[in-house]
Amino acid sequence: MDQRQALIAFGALSQETRLQVIRMLVVAGPDGLAAGAIAEKAEVSPSNVSFHLKELERSGLIAQQRESRSIIYTANYEALGGLVRFLMEDCCSGHPEICAPAAEVAACCNPTMEEKPR
Repeated sequence: MDQRQALIAFGALSQETRLQVIRMLVVAGPDGLAAGAIAEKAEVSPSNVSFHLKELERSGLIAQQRESRSIIYTANYEALGGLVRFLMEDCCSGHPEICAPAAEVAACCNPTMEEKPR
């Protein structure tokens, strides 16, 4: 992830409802949630959640797919892991063991993703 992508992602996450939605989708896992369920859980109107979902999708942090008449949203674990790795890239002034737990979490965000060399 480059700096521009990180800024877009952080911008998307800097709003309370969008942060709440991302956390919901991470908990939901690969099955994701329908837009209506997200609106209900977030206690916002469907039009309001639609606006926030569009922003999160634009940032690359979530994806959508149509299932019958519903649109299912899922967290983009590769992008979320990339964001954590971006933060930890130059970690701890030569003491990587301090950041090791966070780096491990970032690497496991997408179990199908292979570790990418730097």
